[in-house]
Amino acid sequence: MIALRKRSLCSSQLCPVLCALGLAVLGSLTWAVPMDEQDYYLQEISNRDHYYSFPYPGEEYFTFTEQPGEEGTIRASEPEEQPGFKPSRKELKPKKSSKKGKTILEPPPDCPPLGLETLKITDFQLHASTAKRYGLGAHRGRLNIQAGVNENDFYDGAWCAGRNDPFQWIEVDARRLTKFTGVITQGRNSLWSSNWVTSFRVLVSNDSHAWTAVRNESGDVIFEGNSEKEIPVLNMLPVPLVARYIRINPRSWYEEGSICMRLEILGCPLPDPNNYYHRRNEMTTTDNLDFKHHNYKEMRQLMKTVNKMCPNITRIYNIGKSHQGLKLYAVEISDNPGEHEVGEPEFRYTAGAHGNEVLGRELILLLMQFMCQEYLAGNPRIVHLIEDTRIHLLPSVNPDGYDKAYKAGSELGGWSLGRWTQDGIDINNNFPDLNSLLWESEDQKKSKRKVPNHHIPIPDWYLSENATVAVETRAIIAWMEKIPFVLGGNLQGGELVVAYPYDMVRSLWKTQDYTPTPDDHVFRWLAYSYASTHRLMTDARRRACHTEDFQKEDGTVNGASWHTVAGSINDFSYLHTNCFELSIYVGCDKYPHESELPEEWENNRESLIVFMEQVHRGIKGIVKDIHGRGIPNAIISVEGVNHDIRTGADGDYWRLLNPGEYMVSVKAEGYTTATKNCEVGYDMGATRCDFTISKTNLARIKEIMRKFGKQPISLSLRRLRQRARQWRQRR
Repeated sequence: MIALRKRSLCSSQLCPVLCALGLAVLGSLTWAVPMDEQDYYLQEISNRDHYYSFPYPGEEYFTFTEQPGEEGTIRASEPEEQPGFKPSRKELKPKKSSKKGKTILEPPPDCPPLGLETLKITDFQLHASTAKRYGLGAHRGRLNIQAGVNENDFYDGAWCAGRNDPFQWIEVDARRLTKFTGVITQGRNSLWSSNWVTSFRVLVSNDSHAWTAVRNESGDVIFEGNSEKEIPVLNMLPVPLVARYIRINPRSWYEEGSICMRLEILGCPLPDPNNYYHRRNEMTTTDNLDFKHHNYKEMRQLMKTVNKMCPNITRIYNIGKSHQGLKLYAVEISDNPGEHEVGEPEFRYTAGAHGNEVLGRELILLLMQFMCQEYLAGNPRIVHLIEDTRIHLLPSVNPDGYDKAYKAGSELGGWSLGRWTQDGIDINNNFPDLNSLLWESEDQKKSKRKVPNHHIPIPDWYLSENATVAVETRAIIAWMEKIPFVLGGNLQGGELVVAYPYDMVRSLWKTQDYTPTPDDHVFRWLAYSYASTHRLMTDARRRACHTEDFQKEDGTVNGASWHTVAGSINDFSYLHTNCFELSIYVGCDKYPHESELPEEWENNRESLIVFMEQVHRGIKGIVKDIHGRGIPNAIISVEGVNHDIRTGADGDYWRLLNPGEYMVSVKAEGYTTATKNCEVGYDMGATRCDFTISKTNLARIKEIMRKFGKQPISLSLRRLRQRARQWRQRR
């Protein structure tokens, strides 16, 4: 301790020497307590002997006391007389009801999570006494981490101790002095087993040699753990403790299971500009935006604020209501809001189909603020994008589900609370299965029922009132049919990858199989345009979120090769409308803490803009008749691509294509077919490819006959009647 006091007085030259001497003295004092002789096996970190020390119950701990002005010690005040053994329930316990009858939850803890769930805490900062196998090592002890369907030696759903006894532990190295305030725990994520810890101790240390437990007047505090494996439980420390290391020591566990845990640590890192790891992980932003989680009322107010700031380029509208009657609000950003401009493509971002995946919601709210500010500032890139594109931003598809997740908070909602609608429907997979209709028609070539390769009609059974379809889904479909979207992205969470269609496998016997669309080359480019400009998606050094490593495809994946889904929004959009839709998974943590939002914005900002710009890649044009009138519903076909699109109400169209030369054909009922060569360059901006087509002879005859009030008569029928008259005359 004396040496540590000298540290504040030493000169810059002598400081490192004296500090090292001080630590050596402190280490010799702490090692006066005999090391534990327990036979720990399956050690994870074989080159760090001090990690193996663990006092027997009842042994005297090396106690740290608060000394004013002293550095390097754990500073703590006297323990409270009545420590909170069940702060998790207290945290969720509602206060008195408001006048409107709505419950108000306790405020969240002051200190944010250290980042086990968001991967800010690396695998090298996690250690454990023992592990059953590598796939159940300390690096898997992260809050909400998911195991694969087939649990294996690499990707299981928790840290599990090598044996069940009260001497096991899992430890986090914060790599700097941190004020620890709380611990959140879960059991093991598994389809096949049930394992969780029911009580535990918390210990802290400055050097990982000497440990002190959280205590009260009666002894060590035993915190209440989990009663099942998925619902997170929060325990706040009676008194915040300052240290570098923190250990969780399970004391009891589910009697039919074993010691398995997932956890998150709450703590405030203390200022340390000389800390390399802090500087490396620190992220700041210069954008002056509202970085917070917005409930429904706050979201609506933020939209109004943006509209007030930029009334000439924004419009607020709603596309329908949720099951509980909340309006599904969208913001349009365009130089002529409220109107479709001929030749101008329409783009959409949606988020929150799964109500608990809230990062996408906040990114869209940040995006609308950013675009308004940059437009006012004259940013040429943003001005050009707004003037040439009609952009629609729908931040909350499932506001009912979000409300559930919001009430629980960023760390206590678990993996699924709020995912579904109020009536239990997964919106993202609630669209009509048009894939099966198309593939059955293609496989049965002699079938009388032919299905087109585009704009496939919605089946009658889906439109019936008895169909299990969410009102939110019906609102999205009506929105998609009303506006001629060209490109869209639905923001999701829980992973860090861009998924492109098809999302459903063609084979009935497979759950994973690469199933490309006819536009696979375009979808792969669109996915890569987002992933490659994201700060982390294509970083080969980053850790996989859960069980899937998407680095082999540069942060992108074909949805069906990941896991098959029938009735996805991506497949429906492609087969029923002109819009190419992709799912963008923007973060490992579905509900990151508010303090993480600036960094997540920096991670995604460039990608969000670049992806919008891709709506201007390919060809565009207007299909007209000889009088200059636009022809709606004309079919645009590209040679070699078995997927067509149709013109809009004004005869305009947009066809996303990669650079190259294409033979493009146009046909419409009653008109002659026209074909021309259209070249797509590498520079951003769609190639203009207009068509003027004339009516067929038969169509002209029909038009003339209708003009004079007569029905057209086919030539073959006229000849038959003439022959009949001649035959009667001969008789």
